[in-house]
Amino acid sequence: MVDSTRPAPDTVGFLYPGYSAEDEYPRLEGMLGGDSGDSGDIRLPLVHTDIGEDAHRVDALLEMGSAARLAAGVAELAERGAQAVVWACTSASFVFGWEGAKEQVRELSQTAGMPASSTSFAFAHAVQELGAERVAIAATYPEDVADYFRAFLKAAGAEVVSMRGSGIITAAEVGTWGREEVLELGRAGDHPEAQAVLLPDTALHTAAWIPDLEAELGKPVLTANQVTVWEGLRLLGRDPVHDRLGTLFARSGG
Repeated sequence: MVDSTRPAPDTVGFLYPGYSAEDEYPRLEGMLGGDSGDSGDIRLPLVHTDIGEDAHRVDALLEMGSAARLAAGVAELAERGAQAVVWACTSASFVFGWEGAKEQVRELSQTAGMPASSTSFAFAHAVQELGAERVAIAATYPEDVADYFRAFLKAAGAEVVSMRGSGIITAAEVGTWGREEVLELGRAGDHPEAQAVLLPDTALHTAAWIPDLEAELGKPVLTANQVTVWEGLRLLGRDPVHDRLGTLFARSGG
């Protein structure tokens, strides 16, 4: 029997391209679902979108983030109780530029009939939440693609003091990286003047290693799936605290 007195779960739906690091979302749901509070549990259902060509290349990313590909997954998320939706992809949002990414989110919200955002805006909002004015980018992408992210952050008001692109073409390859590769990426992309380091790829596994990254670099670290979930919960007015998800979540709730 359903307990009608129990609050309904806060449910954020995610549209995720392909199958590289989608297991981050059940991991994050498990971590955050136990957070204290009176607003019920947290649910993070995910629907895979058609990735098309798996390539960190501008033309492929523009197609990957097209309105038709995103719209195809919306009905399933609604059936699973989503109250907000986030396009869980950084590169296939920031390649549209600031205004184009805003239009992408606006169309997604209109199609879904609920609040919407994307990982690129999640990074912009998380940087603002931390009060960081100068950031470093440690990207898996080729540098020409990473440069679009630099421009996006500049439009959001952040100064990018350094940027490292790793030249990885496919999300499939990024998804195979483990702890040591992630820590090395963070170290290589850091800069003494940066107040935070950003790792912008939802194909990269990072959820288990954010405390290690912050301990290694001695500053806040923002990673793609971490900020994507934070952004979705922000859309619902939820502000959970968790001590294993980095400074961003440690600051929340206040």
